[in-house]
Order: sequence, then C-alpha cells, then structure tokens
Amino acid sequence: MSAAAHNQVVGVPASMTAWVLDGPGELRLTEKPVPEPGPAEVLVRVGAIAFCAGDVSIITRGPSASIQGGLPFHKNFTPGHEYMGTVVKLGAGVDEYQIGDRVAVEVHAGCGRCERCRAGMYTACLNYGLNYGEYNKGHRANGFTTDGGLAEYVVNHVNTLVHVPEDIGDEEATLIVTAGTAMYALDMLGGLISGESLVVMGPGAIGLMAVAVAKALGAQPVILTGTRDSRLNLGSQLGADYVVNIRAENPVEAVKRLTRGEGAQYVLECSGSPHGFPDAIEMVKRGGRISLVGVPSERVSVDVAKLVRNHVSVFGIRGEGRSATHRAAALMAQKRFSAKLIHTHTFKMEEAPTAFRYCRDRIDDAIKVVVKIH
Repeated sequence: MSAAAHNQVVGVPASMTAWVLDGPGELRLTEKPVPEPGPAEVLVRVGAIAFCAGDVSIITRGPSASIQGGLPFHKNFTPGHEYMGTVVKLGAGVDEYQIGDRVAVEVHAGCGRCERCRAGMYTACLNYGLNYGEYNKGHRANGFTTDGGLAEYVVNHVNTLVHVPEDIGDEEATLIVTAGTAMYALDMLGGLISGESLVVMGPGAIGLMAVAVAKALGAQPVILTGTRDSRLNLGSQLGADYVVNIRAENPVEAVKRLTRGEGAQYVLECSGSPHGFPDAIEMVKRGGRISLVGVPSERVSVDVAKLVRNHVSVFGIRGEGRSATHRAAALMAQKRFSAKLIHTHTFKMEEAPTAFRYCRDRIDDAIKVVVKIH
C-alpha cells in the first residue's frame, strides 16, 4: 500500500494537545497544529515519554535548551526528549520506516553539513540550535532546540529512529535513549570493556543503565557508587558486582580495595557531583580512561598534573551519539538486561506537571517517571 493510502487510513488530525513552557517551571496545556513531516522525516504519534535530569534543567532554568537563539521560556515551546511512539505519516522519500512501526527516538538530528556531523558526532553539531529564520542550518534536537515529545504528535528525522521490539512495552521503550547514552559513554572509552574493571559513579537513570550495558558487554568487575541503598540495590539487580555507599565508605579507598590497589581501568562519572571528577582521577588506574556524563552545577577543580603524569584520558560526552541507541536497543531486545527495573512511576498526559514534580524532587524515590500520552 502506498504511503498516501496509509496516511489516509491513519487519519491524522489537524490539531493536537501539547504542553508548552511559559515561565520557569510553568507548564501549560494547550492546542497546537500537528506538524507536517518534511523530506526524510516521519510523524510520530507519541505513546509515552519519560522525564530526565535534562528536562528538569530546561524546564526550571532554561539551559541547555536553545529556542530561536535564546532561552525556551514564553516561546510556545514543547519540552521532552525521551519518548517513543508509532509512525503515522511519512515525509517525502521515506522508505526506511512504515506506517504502524513502533519507534523510540534519539534526541539529535545534526545539520549533516558540519565536520562533526560528517564524522558521526552529531550530538556535538557545530550548528547546534541554528534551525530558525535566516540562521536555519537544518539542525534539530527535539526537546532542546525544537519541539519535543510532551505532545500527541512530533516530527522526527529518520536518522533518529530506532525500531522497538514488539515484546518491549511503551514505558520500557522510553529507556532505550537512556541506555543509548550509557552505550555512547562506553563507546568513547573504547568500547572494548569485556574483562575490564569499571566504576560507575552515581545510580541515577543513566548510571544504572550504564551498569546494565557494561555488564551485558562483559565488564568485570562493575563497581557502582552512590548514596541511596535502594538505588544501589537496583544496581546489583542490573549487574553490579560491588556497590559502595559513599556515606559509609570512602569511594576511592573502596575502589582501590576492590581492584587490588591498582584502580579501575574505566570510570564513568554519572553523578554530576562536584566531587565526582576529582574522585574519578583518584580511583582510575594509570593509563586508564574517564568518561564524564553527569553535568556539575558548579565549576570543579581537579589535579591536572596527576592526569598528565598518570597518562589518564578524559572524555566528555553528550547524548547518545554514533547510533548508540541502536546497539542499546539490540541488547534490550536480546533480554541482556531489564531496563524496566528503573521505571518507577507512570502518569496520564494531563498529569504531566505532577510527573515533572516527582522527577525533579525525587518524590517516593522516583527514578524514571513516565507520562503516557496515548
């Protein structure tokens, strides 16, 4: 059946319900036109969307969203980027996906023309945010530089789509992006982690997914550090060989003890704590590698001389670049780990502000809070 015939069957409406951001922390439910997919794009009917720390920053403070070159407030902007749904309309030239396909989405569709995009580093696109007016270079990052998924429908470039296996539910599918971020962090460390020691600092959603992905790839041992026993216990269920509550034990001393004094080959700093990076430098093995995933809220001072003397490599990563979501989705499809363990709460679309509050304030020890759109 042709794409046009499929579109007629689906019956896409002209308008939709969507949440928009007014002032800081102010979400408002409104009506918006349903967007039209362009060439190499599809229209996705959103099934579910999860809140994450990036959404908290955008909705409460603005960064790292950039809407029309500035902060996202009072611009009719719809936030949200960790969503999944069903393809309901195809743009010109799309044959990679069909009407009815269930998909999860990456955030970033790079401009495709800068040197970073051409090298596959589209999350570091040099034209980030330049998608408006005379500055339009074609970049889009849903929920960051253009409308996101806290709405009934959203447009996505085919490069950002990942097929969702039929036996993965909507809530679990929203976590494919989270697992993809963890996968990208491991990619940047070299990716060959089977048999290597790894420390994951911070049992938030990304940290917990990093434990699961690393263990699925054969890391040994995997050490998880954090402050909440409930989350550390989840880390054990997802594959951590050792967990360290840093309120009860010095994390550097614990890692040295568990690695026979050598330190870990790899460290993923996912906590965003100002102490995270300095501690990572102390616990990594000479010649090892550190990947910074968490974003500190303040400047951090570190011992650069120690990094140099010990030949330690440091990588900062953003998002889920180099198609890491496809590899993470493959692990989930193979049941190598159960991502749904970190899904803690579900709300209806009209309850999105409450869902956001649960995520922001960690009410009831919330980790992944999902809003069901359809």
